[in-house]
Amino acid sequence: MSTVNTSERQSLYAEVTSRIIAELEAGRLPWVQPWDASRCPCTLPHNAGSGRIYSGINILMLWTSAIEQGFSSQRWLTYRQAEAAGGHVRRGEKGTVVCYADRFTPREEAAKARDEDREARTVAFLKRFTVFNLDQCEDLPEDMIAPVAPIAPELAIAGADRVIQNSGVTFRIGGGEAFYSPTHDVVQVPPQAAFLEPINWFRTALHELGHATGHKSRLDRDQTGKFGSASYAKEELVAEMASAFACAALGIVPTVRHADYIGAWLEVLCADEKAIFRAASAASKAADFLLAYGEDRP
Repeated sequence: MSTVNTSERQSLYAEVTSRIIAELEAGRLPWVQPWDASRCPCTLPHNAGSGRIYSGINILMLWTSAIEQGFSSQRWLTYRQAEAAGGHVRRGEKGTVVCYADRFTPREEAAKARDEDREARTVAFLKRFTVFNLDQCEDLPEDMIAPVAPIAPELAIAGADRVIQNSGVTFRIGGGEAFYSPTHDVVQVPPQAAFLEPINWFRTALHELGHATGHKSRLDRDQTGKFGSASYAKEELVAEMASAFACAALGIVPTVRHADYIGAWLEVLCADEKAIFRAASAASKAADFLLAYGEDRP
């Protein structure tokens, strides 16, 4: 049996949500950072010790921290990992909080389960960790701090094209609007000539494919919401972040697709402090689903 401080658990949800709300109120989208003007490469953040790519809300938190603090790396370590690698975190450096889902058994539930001779039910909660960017560390091994070459533009486009071709989603090119139809499970995107910048065609395609991952035959998200409803705004938020995460993984800088939804997203986040966590988690799953089709297989 274990116990978790309820106020601490709730404060982490509130703390992160408040920060996201502040960004949105200022007109900034945490999943669209000014990568072109920064020292930091546009890619998904990962743990330099384990190689594990961060997901969900942690992507937003680490991206925001990297931009705000002017880091040149998307690689992170815990204090102990830095020491285990033979280095150390510089004195006075302040880390960035990331969180992971875990489960615990409330005392009351454990006692009730014993009395009823059954398995105790567990409750999900967030566990807080602190990580440091490689820029905040010293004396790390050369192979850990060696610069990572950016993905060449032609390889980024080739990867995005593989996702589109291999996704299994019916993909039509034509018309004057980009959309995904849940009823017919079809994505439609205007011809590339309709876009001032060719790369925007791929950004748009990935956004619509982000919606398509929610079909009942794939990740089965609620896509029944009507335009203007809270559920519609939630699905749009998932697709926005999913395309941003997928773009970053492929080497394409994400851009704002639907800033006009900021007001609706603010309403969703203000009403539910866990909404951004659920949306970011769903977005990571959607991006991973799409990226699996972009792998260059022999």
